[in-house]
Amino acid sequence: MYDTANEWARGIIVRVISVQVGQAKTYPLDEQGSRDNTWRSAFDKRPVNQSTRVEVHGLVGDEQADMKHHGGPDKAVLLYAFRHYDEWKSRYAALDLQPGAFGENLTVESLDETYVCVGDVFRVGDVVLEIAQPRIPCWKISKRWREETLADAVRSSGKTGWYARVKEAGTVKAGDALERLHHPFPQFTIARLNDLLFHREPFTSALVDELAACTPLADAWKANLLRG
Repeated sequence: MYDTANEWARGIIVRVISVQVGQAKTYPLDEQGSRDNTWRSAFDKRPVNQSTRVEVHGLVGDEQADMKHHGGPDKAVLLYAFRHYDEWKSRYAALDLQPGAFGENLTVESLDETYVCVGDVFRVGDVVLEIAQPRIPCWKISKRWREETLADAVRSSGKTGWYARVKEAGTVKAGDALERLHHPFPQFTIARLNDLLFHREPFTSALVDELAACTPLADAWKANLLRG
C-alpha cells in the first residue's frame, strides 16, 4: 500500500493533479429529455488551466445550485483522491471518468480518505484549508453519469472525497504542492467518519463525547452523525 506519511517523510512532494470549477445547469431527469421534469446542479466540473482564486465560500467561478445541501464555508472546497480513478475506470469502463468526474474542485495525488483527518490543516499554493467533513454522496452522482449504481458504489466503497473550509484565501493551480501543517485529530480519518455515518462502526458513549469535542468537524455533519 502507498504510505503517504512515509513519502512525505522522504521528501516526496504531494501535488494537486487538477483544479475544477462548474456552473449550475438544468438537466432533464429522464432520458427522453422532458422539460417538465428537471434537476439543477453544478456537479459537472471542468478543469481550469490558470491560477484560480479561492475565497471563504470556495473557488471563484464555481457555483452550487442547491445551497441547502451544498456550498457554504464548511463545504467551500471539495477534494478527491486521484488514486481512486483507476478503480472507477476499470469498474465503469463505458464512462469517461476524468479528474472532476466526482464533482471535486481539487483532484489530489496520494492523499485519500484513510490518510486525511478532520481538523487537518493543509497549505496548497498560498491557500490554507482545514478539513471539515466527508462528502456524503447523493443521487446526483448517478444522474450526472446516467449510471444508477454509481452513487451507492461511492458510498459503500468509502471513496467519497472530503470538504474543506478556507482558513486563508489565496490562489491555487494544478501542480501546486500540498503541505500538512496541523494534524490534531488523527483518530478521525475521513474513512472512519464514513464508517460511523453508514453504520459500519458502532457508536459508544465515549466516542460520542470525542466527536462532540472535535471542534473542526462541521456542525451540520456532526448533528447528522450523532442523530444516527
